[in-house]
Amino acid sequence: MIRMPGQSHQGPLPPLTDEQRRLEQELHSHVQMLAGQIGERNVFHHDRLVMAANYIRATLAGAGYEVRLQPYEVAGKICENIEAEVRGGKRPDDIIVIGAHYDSVQGSPGANDNASGVAATLALARAFAEATPARTLRFVSFANEEPPLFQTEHMGSRVYAMRSRERGENIVLMLSLETIGYYSDEPGSQHLPFPLNLIYPSTGNFIAFVSNVENGSLVRQLVGSFRQQARFPSEGGALWDVIPGVGWSDHWAFWKEGYPAVMVTDTAPFRYPAYHSPADRPELVQYERMARVVSGLRAVIVEMANAPQ
Repeated sequence: MIRMPGQSHQGPLPPLTDEQRRLEQELHSHVQMLAGQIGERNVFHHDRLVMAANYIRATLAGAGYEVRLQPYEVAGKICENIEAEVRGGKRPDDIIVIGAHYDSVQGSPGANDNASGVAATLALARAFAEATPARTLRFVSFANEEPPLFQTEHMGSRVYAMRSRERGENIVLMLSLETIGYYSDEPGSQHLPFPLNLIYPSTGNFIAFVSNVENGSLVRQLVGSFRQQARFPSEGGALWDVIPGVGWSDHWAFWKEGYPAVMVTDTAPFRYPAYHSPADRPELVQYERMARVVSGLRAVIVEMANAPQ
């Protein structure tokens, strides 16, 4: 285990700022559209996967982006990764990817998993639409993260990361936003496997930054930045990737290509009662806390995008 800098926030949360209240409503709107109106979206419900892709594309275009698509075929059906870019001013070849998968598992409308991550990606893209960071920022929505395509060549993030490597792109950080909308202050609400249950809190009210041991210094940097910028409980883990959950999202695909990547998550499989079920609906997502997390992530991204070389 690698010790994290700073201290996780404890005690009552501060009142939301006006900007965070606007963010709360924005996040709710995105999750409601993806999980409430569109619902289950995957290659088995391809029409709804396309509807979700169209919504994401229209939202990014509405924020002023020239949206780029990466179409590829799965079982005779076209699936798309969707990308919006803010070109860096001083070091444009250094790329930070902020991404989330927009498909849902079979049988689930996927509000927390992973409309919450997509909503955060869209909100962050809007926030940076007119920014001038030193490094390039890319906001990417990936298809086909869920089983049976998980960790296969048809996983959207795998397709994207492989293309980036083929192009020789210098991705200096990938943030995978994976289930970030559920929190509980109840003791015993966090159910982590051994040995993580000996290290981390048993109350599931924190956001976690998770990666493999090789990215330990990066996890420390991200957690330290978040704890300076946000008054919200946070934990960090640079762990062996054989531990269940450590590689369970799109960051895994970037590891495979040698890129540094970190998952930001509420650790849903170990906390969220509606995980991968029909009950994963928009009303279970806690938008107020999610807004606090996304607000903190925005500040972290500003710092990382403008960090000295």
